[in-house]
Amino acid sequence: MKGTAPTAAPVLPIRGRFRPLGLGDVRITGGFWAERQSVNAGASLAHIEHWLEREGWIRNFDLAAGGDIAGERRGREFSDSEVYKFLEAMAWEIGRTGDAGLESRFRAVVWRVAAAQERDGYLNTKFGRPGQQPRWSDLEWGHELYCVGHLLQAAVARARTRPGADDGLLEVARRAADNVCETFGPDGIDGVCGHAGIETALVEFARVTEDERYLGQAALFVDRRGHGRLSDVEYGREYFQDELPVRQATVLRGHAVRANYLAAGAADVAVELKDASLLDAVRTQWTNTVTRRTYITGGQGSRHQDEAFGGDWVLPPDRAYSETCAGIGSVMLAWRLLLADGDSRYADLIERTLFNVVSTSPAADGRSFFYTNTLHRRELGTEPDADRPSIRAAASLRAPWFEVSCCPTNVARTLASLTAYVATSDDEGLQLHQYVPGTVAHRRPDGRVLSVTVATEYPHDGEIRVRVDSDDEHPWTLSLRVPGWAAEGATVTVGGETRPVAPGYFTAQRTWRRGDEVCLSLPLAPRFTYPDTRIDAVRGCVAVERGPVVLAVESVDVPGLDTVDELRVDTSRPPALVDGRVTVRFRRVRPAEHDWPYLTAPAPVVDEDPVEVPLVEYHAWANRGPSTMRVWLPQ
Repeated sequence: MKGTAPTAAPVLPIRGRFRPLGLGDVRITGGFWAERQSVNAGASLAHIEHWLEREGWIRNFDLAAGGDIAGERRGREFSDSEVYKFLEAMAWEIGRTGDAGLESRFRAVVWRVAAAQERDGYLNTKFGRPGQQPRWSDLEWGHELYCVGHLLQAAVARARTRPGADDGLLEVARRAADNVCETFGPDGIDGVCGHAGIETALVEFARVTEDERYLGQAALFVDRRGHGRLSDVEYGREYFQDELPVRQATVLRGHAVRANYLAAGAADVAVELKDASLLDAVRTQWTNTVTRRTYITGGQGSRHQDEAFGGDWVLPPDRAYSETCAGIGSVMLAWRLLLADGDSRYADLIERTLFNVVSTSPAADGRSFFYTNTLHRRELGTEPDADRPSIRAAASLRAPWFEVSCCPTNVARTLASLTAYVATSDDEGLQLHQYVPGTVAHRRPDGRVLSVTVATEYPHDGEIRVRVDSDDEHPWTLSLRVPGWAAEGATVTVGGETRPVAPGYFTAQRTWRRGDEVCLSLPLAPRFTYPDTRIDAVRGCVAVERGPVVLAVESVDVPGLDTVDELRVDTSRPPALVDGRVTVRFRRVRPAEHDWPYLTAPAPVVDEDPVEVPLVEYHAWANRGPSTMRVWLPQ
């Protein structure tokens, strides 16, 4: 395996259409995502650390190191992974800002984790010690390999943001990875983890360490999946993606987070090993999932009982599970396919999911989170207990913590590393995939520096100005993504000439001079969106979007309304932008009451005069107290 470039990014494939740029190449200096990164750094990380300490999940490592863990351990079987995701989030944030106080806290947690590692490299606080279940005795539900995967990802983040750091995390991770290879190698346990995730981690760890054993183990796990190695469960082996080999599957199914993590790992293995058939299988799964099993928000998973994908077109808004972690897994998968293929559809889904799932989870203050992301709230939510973890993933309002708190730490690591999903390079030049105010400065292997500054208020303004900040005597290509939703009205101006552009990538190759500018103008007039008629649950409804942002009607914006379900939208009048807010015309209807809800003729209703109602950006709903809400609006 070739040596990896010193790029501070979560994913560094050895080959592909695009090469990722990292935290040292890209700076987000303002706007929507800079604000969220600031809240993440200033509030969410400390909030997460407080709860990890309060619930005893970090202390588990202290107990394990002292031999006192039996009977004292707290948290679910996968709570170790939340500590590792917290470490990963801190590593990316230290790499982004150089925060000295965060560095000290990071090292303190690493020291406590390292103290619990056993001599052979095994590291888990739930299994293997006196009074506990034996190691690897519950591959279906134990999450041991899953936890190791997040440990490796934390070490990858640290190695790429602080190469050569003396905190010891990389060596802890190496010993744990060696233990996995020795235990589950060709001559070891012929099994897989019930929750995928170790696969992506092993590939990335192989890229960091240049040790192909880890890549080989990841490939082995991918090939083992789908042959019934895990026990059957109530939800079927599909829940674990263990009923069908990865190469034979044509769509993502089962538990939505597991499915995305597995597909991302398979994509990593396929790219590294030049396995075209495996990569084709993942592409097919992604395409069929996006076209038939994905919500308008980018969210995935419509079944609550098993946090899973439903069948094709089964996308009920009021039963949308749309777990935040599934959205993050979807971003991980789409990013890998974008790097491999260069297809703008992958960047389109990343954008949609970031704005409407990832940014929806945390409250404005960064101290409470949605685990699931419904598209329709029928009843007023109840304020969660601020002093206790929520026992319900589908909390009606954002909760400060959960008994299963995978989403807060996942959001934190994603926001801390978000800069690495903005831009890429190739042999021809630079590509901008997500639009943020900031700078991109990339030093090519030949020493030439390509740099640009992006000025925009996107997604609230459709003008993106890209100014070239470097002189180069050689021509190079600047590529800008034109989103799929901008099929009509997008224009680009270069050298004083304005012309229309179609969705995909607009490319301009020239000998750029300092001060040269490209202006991409995207149409941000709010629009009605109509569902495929095969989605039974929203037939006869419309949604409203503005650019990449999905909007919703929330009861706090309609005084005197019992529930937003009483509203019917008038589609004869297009959505309008009034004083910075999108409004639509509704009529309020009041159905008559009956002894039996099934009639021989349409039920009469009281139809009130039309009223203009402002909509809320979906990611911002439930920040103003309990409310009812819906994205899909009945006509």
